[in-house]
Amino acid sequence: MSAAPRNLGEQAVELLEELLAIDSVNPGLVDGAPGESAIVEHLRRRADRAGFTTLVVTPDGHPDRPSLLAWHHGSAPGPCLLLNGHLDTVGVAGMAEPFSPRIDGDRLLGRGAADMKGGVAGIVVAAEELARRGRTSVVLALVADEEDRSLGTETVLAQLEATGLRPDLALVAEPSNLDLTVSLRGFAVVEVEFAGRAAHASQADEGVDAVAHLGRFLGAVAAARAPIRARGGELLVSVVRGGSAPFTVADRALAIIERRTASAESSTGTLAEVETLLARLRDEDPTVTATAQLVVARESWMLQPAGPARTFATVLDERLVTTPGRTGTDFAAPYWMEAPLFEENGIPALVCGPSGGGLHSVDEWVDLRQVRAFPEAIVAAVESLGEGFDAH
Repeated sequence: MSAAPRNLGEQAVELLEELLAIDSVNPGLVDGAPGESAIVEHLRRRADRAGFTTLVVTPDGHPDRPSLLAWHHGSAPGPCLLLNGHLDTVGVAGMAEPFSPRIDGDRLLGRGAADMKGGVAGIVVAAEELARRGRTSVVLALVADEEDRSLGTETVLAQLEATGLRPDLALVAEPSNLDLTVSLRGFAVVEVEFAGRAAHASQADEGVDAVAHLGRFLGAVAAARAPIRARGGELLVSVVRGGSAPFTVADRALAIIERRTASAESSTGTLAEVETLLARLRDEDPTVTATAQLVVARESWMLQPAGPARTFATVLDERLVTTPGRTGTDFAAPYWMEAPLFEENGIPALVCGPSGGGLHSVDEWVDLRQVRAFPEAIVAAVESLGEGFDAH
């Protein structure tokens, strides 16, 4: 058995700096962005050196969107732990040096620092240490496309079954401030397109103004927002487009609606909610022609009240209790993460990872105190539970 690494926390910070220097902006969000190929290759080589079996998988029809599966079979009986993180980031518009990591006190700045390369660095280092100790079976699932359609995790889950790997629980290392994550809101995206009739703007009555219809629809969405927010959800319009040129009545307009759903709501019901708003517009104005399409829907999630995920989450939380920057309270995430996808495939999941600030903004940063504490806590939790945490 090789000598133990001197400090897992510092290893995680070193790896984080390497990952931040790699551009892995999601091309589904930014045309021409490089995606995950370079960062997957960097981590594949590292996992190979650490003695893992590695497999790069890609979704059908998307050979340029790789994810990495890496696993190490432990010598002791007991549960297999899957450690998950996404490798893609949002875009970098407005950032001067997004891929030049910069340390400012306890903060490390750069695109993806908190969301979620800090978590990825932590789970990779923890997995390496667990493999070095040799007792626990561990799987790394480092995935593409979480920021858009979850192509990576869906591909990895299908591949897990094909390779015969059977993880007993999954730790999703998304930013949670290292607090115990108890719930995630679901979400849905609906695209609404208005069709009008073009005409010269000086003879507007000869046309049908799609932009005017869009404007009334925006007002209807705003009016519907308050009761939805009162139930713990959210409704907003994130994208609008309309018209083709000056001096022409707009014959096309488009809106993208985002809906966040609380635990008691169904994300797939969003399309019906939008159709109800459009029906009211048509009743008021028969010239309104609009179609609505559900683009994606993901359901909400709650940490299981009992079982391996709850047991591991509780013990991990105990190991992190003195970490600076934590609130020490249960975290009900206002956004969605991929934990429900693991649950839907029979793998109990928990969410915990280092946070900072500026997610998706120009000044994104992660708390290095949390990055350092994270891998140490994972290893300590696994070691303390040994073979027993799947029996609770």
